[in-house]
Amino acid sequence: MIKKLQSYISDFDYKELVVSIFWAVLIAVIFRTFLFEPFKIPSGSMIPTLQVGDYLFVSKYSYGFSRHSFPFSLGPFSGRIMHAEPERGDIIVFKGVRDPQTFYIKRLIGLPGDKIQMKYGVLHINGTPVERALIGEMSRKGNFGETRTYDAYKETLPNGLTYSTLDANVNYHLSFPDVTEEYTVPAGNYFFMGDNRNRSIDSRFLNDMGFVPADRLLGKARFLLMSDDFSIIDFITHFNTGRAFSVIR
Repeated sequence: MIKKLQSYISDFDYKELVVSIFWAVLIAVIFRTFLFEPFKIPSGSMIPTLQVGDYLFVSKYSYGFSRHSFPFSLGPFSGRIMHAEPERGDIIVFKGVRDPQTFYIKRLIGLPGDKIQMKYGVLHINGTPVERALIGEMSRKGNFGETRTYDAYKETLPNGLTYSTLDANVNYHLSFPDVTEEYTVPAGNYFFMGDNRNRSIDSRFLNDMGFVPADRLLGKARFLLMSDDFSIIDFITHFNTGRAFSVIR
């Protein structure tokens, strides 16, 4: 038995194993760098569109590539190659400016040259209020177990994209970030906001996030792989996947 084991070990091709591992790692790096990368939602800033704990895929090729597209931001060039301009309303993953080790996911609101302002909870783009309609209320638990009630709106951007937002009750639209200065988005930068308008640190907070340079964009959120409302029992009995396996808008 020992001789058979020794014979098996001696016949084992370690070089082939190393080569196989190398190619597996290389393929995984190429896939994550140039095609799709998975992310998990860590906070509630994009509620109701995305929930805490959602797993999603981001397309890395949507806007071209920068050095930040590579693991540990080790891309061998500056700026962007194969650059494609993002569209207003895209949900985008990007690297923080003041905290480059942190990934953020927000909705693109302002393009270079745009003027963005919040007036009593209403988003204004280039001086024009964005169309929105109240669709109801949503109650959620706060950080200390308390119940908080939010107004839910359907918001429509100038390009026709429609999505839902949450806002603090209208009685509280009296302070920052519901009433802000007018921001002018610099060339080569973008302005982002969370759909959960009063629970999002985003470009309205100039000292925390501010404007996001184009080379920080990592990709567009495309597919929701797994969500908190997915139930294997519902899937088996009714083929109901909840929000899982859906396209993100």
